[in-house]
Amino acid sequence: MKILIVSDAWLPQINGVVRTLSTTKKVLESMGHEVKMITPDLFHTVPCPTYPEIQLVISPTGSKIQKEIETFQPDCIHISTEGPLGLSARRICRKLNKIFTTSFHTKFPEYVHARFGVPISWTYSLLRWFHGLSKRVMVATASMRSELEGQGFNNLAYWSRGVDIDLFHPREYNIFADEKRPVAVYVGRVAVEKNIEAFLDMDFEGSKYVVGSGPQLEQLQQKYPDVHFVGSKSGEELASYYASADVFVFPSKTDTFGLVLLEALASGTPVAAYPVPGPIDIIGKDSPVGCLDEDLATAARNALKLDASQCRQHALKYSWQSCTQQFVKNLAINKKISAPRVTIKRKPKPPMLKLES
Repeated sequence: MKILIVSDAWLPQINGVVRTLSTTKKVLESMGHEVKMITPDLFHTVPCPTYPEIQLVISPTGSKIQKEIETFQPDCIHISTEGPLGLSARRICRKLNKIFTTSFHTKFPEYVHARFGVPISWTYSLLRWFHGLSKRVMVATASMRSELEGQGFNNLAYWSRGVDIDLFHPREYNIFADEKRPVAVYVGRVAVEKNIEAFLDMDFEGSKYVVGSGPQLEQLQQKYPDVHFVGSKSGEELASYYASADVFVFPSKTDTFGLVLLEALASGTPVAAYPVPGPIDIIGKDSPVGCLDEDLATAARNALKLDASQCRQHALKYSWQSCTQQFVKNLAINKKISAPRVTIKRKPKPPMLKLES
């Protein structure tokens, strides 16, 4: 099929949404589908206020999106994000009478409330409107689906996530060989919505590492001088941080899945997290691969006792091939408008003469 994906989040950003979409695109193409992306790099952008790493589209987008749709003639249209490009694509799809699907990647109501104090109910109202025309709203976990149903969302469908098991795997080389053990690692954005200070404040007899960047980085570096902030990492270097850690700590309460959980598990590192959507779905409440507790320090201490090999085996259940097949199954196909049939009228034959015997 010809699949058009619209996203406000794209490279060079490094986050779960971008990793999900870029990997999904590769797998779709390996399956024989033709994929076209409409992303911010095609337009004029400005840095997002309070979050300069994110580029927001400011130039008029409607005419260009319409031209891309009319030229590409996609069988399926997927609007991945609720930002300026997503809003514009939604409007053009209505104008052209095209059906589309959407996905729910981020708990924006909680995110906006944490940053600006906007009531959560206001933002959920806007998101219900945005996703209201979608044929299917794709969510990553069963608990997230249940939460959105409680918020009045309809047409929800399951779309899981995968992990690169070739990149993320246990390693003999340990980059923390000279550090005070045990070592707890956090990987992700350094931003208020990630609840990262819960990790930094937790009582832990060992070393703490933060891998990632974001708007809170400088502030938290000054506030927590004993914590190692190493900035963003990728590829083999990132994989080494996962594999060298004794425990991976995930303090977020606003993620809908948490790809980093799978990356840590695939690396043989147990996880400590709160019992919220994402960790509950990936790890489970009583699991040999991670510990969930309302006290994050308790979860981290208990996770240190778990077996690395079981963590790896658990992560192997999540393949990008499988979750991309879920994505394809959820897509809504636009019907092709075929050329009108031409009927040729023939002159009636003269009646046959009946001969009497």
